[in-house]
Amino acid sequence: MVQSKNVIALIAILAWSHGYGQDLRGVVDIHVHSDPDSVPRSIDAFGAVRLAAERGVRSVVLKNHYEPTAGLAWLARKQVPGIEVFGGIALNLSVGGVNPAAVEQMTKVKGALGRVVWMPTFDAENQVRFSKESRPYAAVSRSGVLLPEVKAVLDLIARNNLVLATGHSAPAESLLLIREAKARGIKHIVVTHPSIDPVGMSAQQMKQAVALGAYLEFVTNAVIGNTATYKPAEYAAMIREAGPESVILSSDLGQSGNPLHCDGLLEMYAILRKHGFTVAEIERMAKINPSRLLGLE
Repeated sequence: MVQSKNVIALIAILAWSHGYGQDLRGVVDIHVHSDPDSVPRSIDAFGAVRLAAERGVRSVVLKNHYEPTAGLAWLARKQVPGIEVFGGIALNLSVGGVNPAAVEQMTKVKGALGRVVWMPTFDAENQVRFSKESRPYAAVSRSGVLLPEVKAVLDLIARNNLVLATGHSAPAESLLLIREAKARGIKHIVVTHPSIDPVGMSAQQMKQAVALGAYLEFVTNAVIGNTATYKPAEYAAMIREAGPESVILSSDLGQSGNPLHCDGLLEMYAILRKHGFTVAEIERMAKINPSRLLGLE
């Protein structure tokens, strides 16, 4: 079975590569998991960045659910010149939850490479409730109102021109966050994989998020590998409905047993080509939109 999956992945990569370039020149991947981590990963950060640089990737954002990655991004840039590496912070319990002090500290790390602030992910109230767990969580809102510490974090994001990512917040919370973010002057907003659990936005909610000024992130591991939850045709249809002008394609790879980031991205592009997306549309979602999100152009 593993060998069969590898063959399928290779065919997809070749299908994309034929006539459209064999590298990933200019691609920006805003969702890269790697070691060191507290869960199994397929590759360490330096290895992931080195492979991305060799394939022509312009920029990656290193993500860890439980530790800030601004310092790791600084080290990766020193190890692998020629690629723009950024980090961020996910506001889970290990950093104090929605903790303005943790965000402010990240902005002071040498190099100023902490670019993305994810609202709580695996410790989000929405995630804990979805998973039917009985444990502490990091709340974003109460009775439909954002908490004071959330607003303080949003002010820090605005002041430092960072990216707000909605994490594993519930759809209604994500829309609250986007509205408040725009009101507080935040320019760069992305809804974290809105199509998959536990986020699970409806098509109408996605349209509301876009109308409010947010990008929608569609991740590769939702359609390939051992974490896939959608059939290719179904996922392509969702991206088409969202519209390439509003979508960012990222890998969200690094899980043990899944394809490496670059291979997964190529496989995703091949799937989209097969389902009617043009090269220009894919480049919009894989290069232009994420570059704008990170303030690279």
